[in-house]
Amino acid sequence: MVSNFLKLTTAVFVLTSMPVFAQTDGTADDDIDWSLYEDLGFEDESIKRYANAKIEGLSPAKLISLGSDFQGPYSITPGDLNRADGSTVAGGDEMQVNSTSGIRAEFNLPVISQTNLVWQMGANYWNTSYNYAETPSSSDNPLHQTLSEHGLRTSGINTTVYKPLDEEQFILFQGSADMSGTYGTSLMPTQYLKYSAAVLWGKRPTEKKQWAVGMARTYRVGELNYIPVILYNKTSANNKWGTEALFPARVHVRRTINPRNMVFLGYELQGQSFRMYENLPGLGFDLRDEDLEIRRGEIRVRAVYEFSLKNFIWMSVQAGYRINYRYDVDRLVSGPDIYRAFGLIDGTPDYAQLNGLTNPFYVNVSVNLVSP
Repeated sequence: MVSNFLKLTTAVFVLTSMPVFAQTDGTADDDIDWSLYEDLGFEDESIKRYANAKIEGLSPAKLISLGSDFQGPYSITPGDLNRADGSTVAGGDEMQVNSTSGIRAEFNLPVISQTNLVWQMGANYWNTSYNYAETPSSSDNPLHQTLSEHGLRTSGINTTVYKPLDEEQFILFQGSADMSGTYGTSLMPTQYLKYSAAVLWGKRPTEKKQWAVGMARTYRVGELNYIPVILYNKTSANNKWGTEALFPARVHVRRTINPRNMVFLGYELQGQSFRMYENLPGLGFDLRDEDLEIRRGEIRVRAVYEFSLKNFIWMSVQAGYRINYRYDVDRLVSGPDIYRAFGLIDGTPDYAQLNGLTNPFYVNVSVNLVSP
């Protein structure tokens, strides 16, 4: 017990000396990291045992991650942009994007690491720049103009609380606040913050398996949704194969070559709602006055290779295919978010603009400081 306590205390002191910055494009909304923590078990049978926050063979958690994301060529076909009264502001013409790229920085800090409670704080920053084949002019659709001139970015903070109830059962809560949009050097007003949360109850029946069920409030497919979520992490008896899943957000099959080399196959949903905040000269109206937001959601089918460079410094290389799920522009009526339940609720306002994107291949590379 003393040994475990010393390891946890040492980790906390080391990590608190690191700087913290903030999702996910995703959103960190329901993006729960289960392998962040050291073994919380006890040797003494007289002391109450609690369910460990991780299982054997799980991929190491990323405490600090600095990376770059690159998408190959694709085209954007915007629809007509309509005002609230139904009048058309601008028509839509297809334009080619040579590439989309940006940096991704994520930080996670254990605040409390005890046998009966684990609390983590995190932050992230993602930036996306659009490199058009031809620079959009004032006569082109406002979507092309704002993406070319300002790009998209998101920054936010998140928190995760893991509360074991006994040797097997646990409750986990995750919440995040994100500011996403076309803002530049000055941040948007805090009224544009997007809040996401997830609550799960689960069990850890063995050292190699844990599962949980719950509900999430998320923007992961671009617009507000309330969805059920299922956690399932499992490692095979020989530690060579495993599953790491938080359905529907992401699902991966893991092949462990050795503890310092792992390969994953699967998918992840990414997305967020981006405020079109910046004004564009010559457009004839201010985007900020129109209360417009880009509902961006995508599916990334991918292969990932993660390996140790030296000790706890790891590299992650992923390559795959980005499939557009949604890239429509919505208008907030009287301010609050519109809940469509995946478009199934009748009577909700029409989108201000319906857009189409073709699907490119992408590459993402990052260097990470992982948990011991």
